[in-house]
Amino acid sequence: MDPIYRALIVCTNHTDYPTKAHKTGLWLSEATHFYDELADRNLPYDIASQNGGPIAIDEKSVDRRDTTDEKWYNNPIFRSKLANSLKLDDIDPANYQIIYFTGGHGTMWDFPNNQSIQRITQYMYENGGMIAAVGHGVSALLNVTLSDGSLLVENRQITGFSNTEEKLVRLDGEVPFLLEDALRQKKALYSKNLIPFLPYIEVDERLVTGQNPLSARKVGRKVLEEMYEK
Repeated sequence: MDPIYRALIVCTNHTDYPTKAHKTGLWLSEATHFYDELADRNLPYDIASQNGGPIAIDEKSVDRRDTTDEKWYNNPIFRSKLANSLKLDDIDPANYQIIYFTGGHGTMWDFPNNQSIQRITQYMYENGGMIAAVGHGVSALLNVTLSDGSLLVENRQITGFSNTEEKLVRLDGEVPFLLEDALRQKKALYSKNLIPFLPYIEVDERLVTGQNPLSARKVGRKVLEEMYEK
């Protein structure tokens, strides 16, 4: 009998750019493609955010939705969890074995300094859990400190949305910092695909990170592989 793992999928509540009129939020496929992998094993899951309640979705990601996005966006249970996300402050990390930080530019504002994110991630990592993130969601890991005082990302193989990709989507002037630079400053061993926007993941023990939206499915697949096949 396979063990039953429970996953916590964390999303942003932040929607506004400093100067752009369009709204940011969750990049839809970074949730749906990851969850599509978990669904194959019927893994129970919850969706959480800083404020709880409805998760705003980046309108550009809705415009670019694919069949997997359609499948889960129209799934009543998945939609209900997106509309009624749990509040991070209320989460007991002992209830989960997998935490996954979805992306979308909004995460750059409400993930890096969120103390609940740091508390939950530290607990889960130190108790054998799997930590996963994709795209801008990797910003959640920047300030996670372990019990011994070291940073989770220090000297770890990690990827995340690259400087090149940020410039190509013309949002490098909108975000509060560039994720690639911030990871390098924290002494993460950052790497990326030479070709922007193509799938790329890094695995460092129980830490799985993906570079961009197209990496989300690979992150999900790798998380399951690490949890079930080791």
